Amino acid sequence: MHRRDFLAGGLAAGAAATMRLTAVAQSQEAGTRTTGSKQMFKLKYAPHADQFKQLAGEKLLDQLRFMADRGFRAFEDNGMLGRPIEEQEKIGRELDRLGLTMGAFCAYVEFGEPTLVHDDQDARAKLLAGVKSAIETAKRVNGKWCIVVPGCVEPRLGWDYQTANLVEHLKAAAEVCAPAGLTMIIEPLNPRDHPRLFVSKIAQAYQICRAVNSPACKILDDIYHQQITEGDLIPNIDKAWSEIAYFHLGDTPGRKEPGTGEINFRSIFRHLHSKGYQGVLGMEHGASQPGGAGEQAVIDAYVASDDF
Repeated sequence: MHRRDFLAGGLAAGAAATMRLTAVAQSQEAGTRTTGSKQMFKLKYAPHADQFKQLAGEKLLDQLRFMADRGFRAFEDNGMLGRPIEEQEKIGRELDRLGLTMGAFCAYVEFGEPTLVHDDQDARAKLLAGVKSAIETAKRVNGKWCIVVPGCVEPRLGWDYQTANLVEHLKAAAEVCAPAGLTMIIEPLNPRDHPRLFVSKIAQAYQICRAVNSPACKILDDIYHQQITEGDLIPNIDKAWSEIAYFHLGDTPGRKEPGTGEINFRSIFRHLHSKGYQGVLGMEHGASQPGGAGEQAVIDAYVASDDF
């Protein structure tokens, strides 16, 4: 399962170039960031590949230029590891030219099997192979974070044994990542959308990262998942702050842009800004409307939420 697939499904395709021009013209009349004013967002919100393809076109490099021109300061692509080397190099050069920070991409994601909760050398070898490939990709795109989802619960093994096994696997991977300057980010996911996954809560991820005790193993706090799992978003951010290196965004219900659900993103962004957060916030969500109008609504939602 490729995590960016849901984004493609959430964004309507097939709009004509005339629709893109119309949407841009309308946004210019409204005075939003699509005027190309170069006004920068306060935080590093990171659109995904194809998130603005109706407005920017099908080519990824054109999309990157569009993002930068609209004030975005970062870019995220969960599937970067699977892109051809030559394409990674082109993306890396364009990111550098535009001054965009490369966000996280997936290095090891397991949804169906209880892999890293076992004392299993084959599972460890797969994890190490994933982070080694991620290191090489990171060099090409100047990346600093790779995503790790450890897999499912093993009901026949005690919880504490599973935790200990996972910690040992992550320690081994951290020893590989740290010298290369790459940080694994462990993502808790909600049990409604992803039942049986071992890591689901921020406190649990905090415990694991403290046990690994490496700058190369930190938490990816996905605001969408954590609102569903446990809420209490800002207090959990504060309690786990020393181990959080990255955020994912998406409102709930629906996993669409800020302002379409129940989460007060303006308060969260204000809080992160006040704490001096300099990292990336991946826009891992769809759009509430189809076509170019929906893409413009996403931009407008971030303009509104960033107004604090």
